[in-house]
Amino acid sequence: MRDTRESRLLLVLLIAVAFALITVDIRGGEDSPVDGARQGAATVFGPIESGVSAAVDPVGNAVSAIRESGDRHDRLAVLEEENAALKARLGSDDRSRSRLKQLDKMLKIAGKGQYGIKGAEVIAIGAAQGFSWTITIDVGTNDGIKRDMTVLNGEGLVGRVTTVGPNTATVLLASDPDFTVGTRMESGDELGFASGQGDRPLRVELLNGKAEVKKGDRLVTFGSQADRPFVPGVPVGVVSRVDPSGGGLTRTLYVTPYVGFTKLDIVGVVVEAPKKDPRDTVLPPKPKPTPRPTVTVTVTPSPEAPVDGQNQQEQ
Repeated sequence: MRDTRESRLLLVLLIAVAFALITVDIRGGEDSPVDGARQGAATVFGPIESGVSAAVDPVGNAVSAIRESGDRHDRLAVLEEENAALKARLGSDDRSRSRLKQLDKMLKIAGKGQYGIKGAEVIAIGAAQGFSWTITIDVGTNDGIKRDMTVLNGEGLVGRVTTVGPNTATVLLASDPDFTVGTRMESGDELGFASGQGDRPLRVELLNGKAEVKKGDRLVTFGSQADRPFVPGVPVGVVSRVDPSGGGLTRTLYVTPYVGFTKLDIVGVVVEAPKKDPRDTVLPPKPKPTPRPTVTVTVTPSPEAPVDGQNQQEQ
C-alpha cells in the first residue's frame, strides 16, 4: 500500500476501532459483546497453533497419555500406568527429563487432592484477543474442557479456563490483574481474596482485619460453588509480607505464588472435582529449619607467673 493521505487515515481509523473494541471487551468482562468473536478466533486459529506446536515438538503428543478418563476409584492406578508409558516413550534429553519431572509432580498433586485432570501442553503465550496474562493449551471442547475450569501444574494454581475452542483453550493466569480467587490460610479458617499483580506478588485481602498472620504462612484455594471456577485445596503461595493491621475491616498480605508463570509447559485442567475438600493435604512438606551450630569456647587458665622478687629469693 502506498503511503498516501488516504492510507494513513485508514490506519488511524483501524487503530481507533481496535482500541474501542478492547475497551468494550474489558468493561464487559464475562458478558463481553465480543466474546463470541473471541471464541470464533479460538476455533479458527487454535488448530494452527496446535499444529505448529506438534511440528516443532516431537514429544508433544506424549502428554495425551496422562489424559485420565477412567473411574474415580481407578484414577491413581491409571495415571501411574500412563506415566510409566510416557517415561518409556520419551527420550533422555534434557527437555524430556524436565517434562517428565513436571508430569510426576502434577500427578502427585492430582493424587493427593483426588482431582480428575486432563493433561495439556502450553502451545502459546499471550492472547491475540487482548493484553491479558494468558496461555493457550492444546485441549478443548473435544477433550471435555469447559469454561471456568481450574488449571494447575505440579507447583499449584495456574489459573482458570476462559475461552474454549474445539482443540484449544485460553487460560487466564493467576498473575493477571483481572484474576481473583478465594483463599484460605493453612491450618485455619481465615478467608480472603487473592488478586494478580502481573510480575509482582499476589495481593490478598483477608476478611478478618485482626487475623494473626506472619511471613511464611501458606494459602490454598477456598473453592467455588459447584467447584467452578475453582476447586478447593490447590496450593496458591507463601506469605512474603504483611501490612500493619491499622484497625481496618480487612488485612492486606502479599503472597509469592508457587507457580512460575513465565516458565509454564505442562499443565492439567481439573475436569472432575474431589468428593471432599482436601484441605491442606496438597501443600508441599514444610521445609525443615536448618540447625545452627553452637560453638562453645572453653578457656583454660594458665599457671600464674612468679614476680621478679620471688625469683631472686629462690635463687
